[in-house]
Amino acid sequence: MVNEPSFHVVLHQPEIPHNTGNIGRTCVATGAKLWLIRPLGFRIDDYHLKRAGLDYWDHLDWTVVDDWPSFRFQTEERPCWFYSKSAEREYTSAQFSLGDLLVFGSETQGLPPSMLAQFPDRSLRIPTQPEVRSLNLASAVAVAVYEALRQQGIE
Repeated sequence: MVNEPSFHVVLHQPEIPHNTGNIGRTCVATGAKLWLIRPLGFRIDDYHLKRAGLDYWDHLDWTVVDDWPSFRFQTEERPCWFYSKSAEREYTSAQFSLGDLLVFGSETQGLPPSMLAQFPDRSLRIPTQPEVRSLNLASAVAVAVYEALRQQGIE
């Protein structure tokens, strides 16, 4: 019997294998599924990717898709939450539901502005002090997933 994922973590064009490996470990720890949307800045068999995920990678529920339209076709229009440093709404104001899609952009580019413009009411930010350009992608994913789990009463 396969359990449904608690949430779906979506990395749109991730670039750094270490981050993706760490995010994979967070997904295993939280029962989330990991989606990787191409192009990727690394190969799936990358040593650093597997090393960062340690021995958890074998337990990870993950899928790689070629592009955003292919991803949306496979996810049956589940609700998306888009994380961006430029969003106005704080992540703690969102009402998450089990199975929601938590979408993150690449480490250097973030999410495409056109994507954020389509969903301004579903775009969220994790506040930081002005001196910090942005959080590390793996840290941002952990903050987002654990807030979503907290709202569901899942420990």
